[in-house]
Amino acid sequence: MAEKISFDLVSPEKLLLSGRADMVTVPGTEGYMGVMAGHAATVTTLRAGMIDVSSDGKDDRYFIRGGFAEINATKITVLADEAIPMSDLDLAVLDQRIADAAEDEIAAKSDSERQRAAQYLEDLKLVRAAF
Repeated sequence: MAEKISFDLVSPEKLLLSGRADMVTVPGTEGYMGVMAGHAATVTTLRAGMIDVSSDGKDDRYFIRGGFAEINATKITVLADEAIPMSDLDLAVLDQRIADAAEDEIAAKSDSERQRAAQYLEDLKLVRAAF
């Protein structure tokens, strides 16, 4: 039996999940990253996307708007700007966020603002496609 890793998902409002998992996949700034027991110590920023928590053949998914992950060999802690279980995510709300992000990209006043808005829009569309 494979060793499990402890996992905490914390939003500004509350602790959403605390448990043990076979693997946790997080949306790192450089791309999605799978974390298992024995992972090298890392602190990374997170972009908008989905966290997938796999344990005993079951997957729980959460939408996050960004944040940070602190990882070591035995534990991963995600401090999310916003976190919502995918089962609770309203498609109409997600579609509105996509529309708002598209407007923000158009209204951006600098290249860096436009690039951030475009990345956020792309991340939201990937989450939408996962439904």
